[in-house]
Amino acid sequence: MTVLPHEKQVMEMQQTLHKLKEQNQTSSLWSQEELVRMEMKLMELKKNVYSQLKAWDRVAICRHPQRPHSMDYIRNLGEEFVEIFGDRLFQDDRSVITGMIKIDGNKFVVIGQERGKDTESRLYRNFGMMHPEGYRKAMRAMRLAAKFDLPVLSLIDTPGAYPGLSAEERGQGWAIANNLWEMSRLPTPIIVVLIGEGCSGGALGIGI
Repeated sequence: MTVLPHEKQVMEMQQTLHKLKEQNQTSSLWSQEELVRMEMKLMELKKNVYSQLKAWDRVAICRHPQRPHSMDYIRNLGEEFVEIFGDRLFQDDRSVITGMIKIDGNKFVVIGQERGKDTESRLYRNFGMMHPEGYRKAMRAMRLAAKFDLPVLSLIDTPGAYPGLSAEERGQGWAIANNLWEMSRLPTPIIVVLIGEGCSGGALGIGI
């Protein structure tokens, strides 16, 4: 489990309280009143810590590796999900998930940047950094949303668009610029939710 610097004191107190409760199950060394007092102290500590967060602490929380990712939201919110693959020009970009989804009986087109949760999945998802074909795939899904009069749900979580030579050779800047232009004219509502990191044109390309 990843513990951020401002969380260390809270985690240490939580672990201590957990151990004391486990010990009490075999031998009652601590009274219930003492445990309740410790829980109250823990609550007070949490209030103090989270009321005094610095700007960088807030950024670290947004970038926490154990935050829910796009696939978590899609699995837990969606009653039905049909994924759309590929941009029909080059290949499928696995750093972005697109498809039709039904949430609480309402139909949407969802676009979600996916970073992965372990080394294997992060490499598979390219750490959430989209290639030009990813932006074209997203726009393909948005055009379908416009065709069927469906709102677009865009889930943003990226350190930026992929900065490699291969992406530049395939027109990374043009792909993002084209999405900005097309999204500004899309005749259907766009709901943008920042679920983690939202940096650079990598976020803007699906976040108008």
